[in-house]
Amino acid sequence: MIQSMTGFGKVTVELPSKKITVEIKTLNSKQLDLSMRIPSIYKEKEMNLRSLLLQTLERGKVDFSIYVENIGADTSIKINETAVENYYQQIREIASHLKIDVPSNWFETLLHLPDTVKTEMVEADEEEWTVVSQAVSDAIEHLRAFRTQEGQMLYDLFSQKIVNITQLLSQIGVYEGERLERIKTRITENLQKIAGLDYDKNRFEQEMIYYIEKLDINEEKNRLDNHLKYFIQSMENGKGQGKKLGFIAQEMGREINTLGSKSNLAEMQQIVVQMKDELEQIKEQVLNVL
Repeated sequence: MIQSMTGFGKVTVELPSKKITVEIKTLNSKQLDLSMRIPSIYKEKEMNLRSLLLQTLERGKVDFSIYVENIGADTSIKINETAVENYYQQIREIASHLKIDVPSNWFETLLHLPDTVKTEMVEADEEEWTVVSQAVSDAIEHLRAFRTQEGQMLYDLFSQKIVNITQLLSQIGVYEGERLERIKTRITENLQKIAGLDYDKNRFEQEMIYYIEKLDINEEKNRLDNHLKYFIQSMENGKGQGKKLGFIAQEMGREINTLGSKSNLAEMQQIVVQMKDELEQIKEQVLNVL
């Protein structure tokens, strides 16, 4: 079954002092375009995470994020008492020297000054990383499930469009006899107009055979029918078929365009227009296939 490149996976886990959220979003892209946002305490694991995402997500525009929210009494954010005390003394001295009032709210003033609040960098221990790593794996699985669900919707859409084009292709045969009769009638009428003229009949017959062969659409019909069947077969081969399905859709478009240029009949051209409309909807959505 095909998979969509569009997906979303999110997992939240709690440790005694923090809540960790792993979030992955993917959209369609020709290659794998990976953007990562992770806390500095996990930076040493960045290459491992990148390698895992490259191996498992294959293709698409990927936004990967890890958010950490401190929920316990222990926190890495500390007030720099030394800096606060130094600022306090300096402000009092300056106020006395300039004969101005000191601030009415010391903490509001002091804590807005540089370096009064600092974050102590603490590396994640193995136990914490084990929890985070499992959360990443779970988020990837959620994303895959999302992609599979979206892929099923695309499969159903493509299948219906292929059925529609197949039915339209069969309708062309209804008008093919009428089309050939009209061509023969037109040729006969033109021959009658030049009946009294001297011309090379052998060369004329050769040209007419060449002209009729050029208008024959059996080859295009057969190739289009094969492309339609191959499209379904490729979808059933599973994921990783996006580029192939795009190529097949292009080939289908070439055959449909040739049918339109050879039809020479309004009813057949209308059918070709409907086929193009169905194919265009396939082309729009096939860009989302992994």
